[in-house]
Amino acid sequence: MKLFKRLGVILLLFILYTFVCAFSYANTVSADLANSVFRLHIIANSDSPEDQNLKLLVRDNVLSYMKEISSDVSSKEEVISLMNEHLDDFYKIARETIVNAGFDYDVDLEIGNFDFPTKVYGNVSLPAGFYDALRIKIGEASGHNWWCVMFPTLCFVDVSSGTIDEDSKDVLESNLNDEEFELVVSDAPTFNFKFKLVEFFDNIKISLAN
Repeated sequence: MKLFKRLGVILLLFILYTFVCAFSYANTVSADLANSVFRLHIIANSDSPEDQNLKLLVRDNVLSYMKEISSDVSSKEEVISLMNEHLDDFYKIARETIVNAGFDYDVDLEIGNFDFPTKVYGNVSLPAGFYDALRIKIGEASGHNWWCVMFPTLCFVDVSSGTIDEDSKDVLESNLNDEEFELVVSDAPTFNFKFKLVEFFDNIKISLAN
């Protein structure tokens, strides 16, 4: 009986150790990814076809301006600084787009740290978690969202083909460490398991935060 109790304690300690190690890994990778990425989040006024199309018009004009002013940006910190410096310009672009399309919605812009679900950009996947982002809320902001990665510059990549080109992957790789890069681009079973692990713990943190 004592032997079974000892084995039970050992098994329990092993499970606890495994859980702590998994949580520590997921927390570290999640934090490192969040520190390397800046995202764009646009929320439509509603789910009507007109409002969803308007959301895409705002997206296109915002990204066009972003591409124009960010050609020399090489770090997330520079992107955030650029966003803050031109926040009024982004507001004007979004507002003018809305008015020119025949609507009178107000628009709210905010740079902050927000929760994101798991998102797939072509052959690159980002796990759920808290990321710094520029959030644009149109009108009542009760419609479906649109997300992309402003840095590294995956916003400007056409992922309709289902893949991200090698140049964009090179930019991504240069801004992530080896573990993070393999985690978001690899199809290997080991990294798929690690991705699910990070996703699992981050979803728990998002649920607790909400």
